[in-house]
Amino acid sequence: MDLLPAHWLATWATLNLAPPTGLCEQLLRAWDEPQRHYHTLQHLTECLALSETLRAHAEQPADIELALWFHDAVYDVQGHDNESRSAHWATEALATGGVDAARCQRVHDLIMATCHTALPASPDQALLVDIDLAILGAPDVRFAEYTRQIGAEYAWVPPQVYAVKRRAVLQGFLDHKQIYTTPAVAQRLEQPAKANLAKAISSL
Repeated sequence: MDLLPAHWLATWATLNLAPPTGLCEQLLRAWDEPQRHYHTLQHLTECLALSETLRAHAEQPADIELALWFHDAVYDVQGHDNESRSAHWATEALATGGVDAARCQRVHDLIMATCHTALPASPDQALLVDIDLAILGAPDVRFAEYTRQIGAEYAWVPPQVYAVKRRAVLQGFLDHKQIYTTPAVAQRLEQPAKANLAKAISSL
């Protein structure tokens, strides 16, 4: 996580721009808020690390990296507009830093793709969604930790209600013909994700 500020600066350097003063610190504080257990700096770090390994599959790698920085920047555990608020923050902050309107719009749309309510509209959106969902195909120990972390974020929900809602979410992913749409990600994570989801559903 100590490498995050360096990664942030490197991303902006690829755009030949300097980020707004203090923006990285604001984002790091947001990702470190106390209500978070899964949507934390750990998740951001894992996403950025995976993004680095998949750069060759991105049309606009910098757009994906910027979108990852902002995609859960706003996280109210009882909110229903986290993605739109995060996308709005990104659009305003990037414009302040001199990012052109077209790129701001692409980053906005990338973040909104993480709502997981519609099929991605571009290869980069598909890649970003796959990166965001990579945790579903994580090794057993990390997936178990993720399960506990999500449970902690929703500790305010009555256990019986949580079990029903969580089962529905997981079953929704398992019912997809294909969880991951980027071939390089699907080849690596599709089968582990389906196994993890089936096991998690049966445990609820």
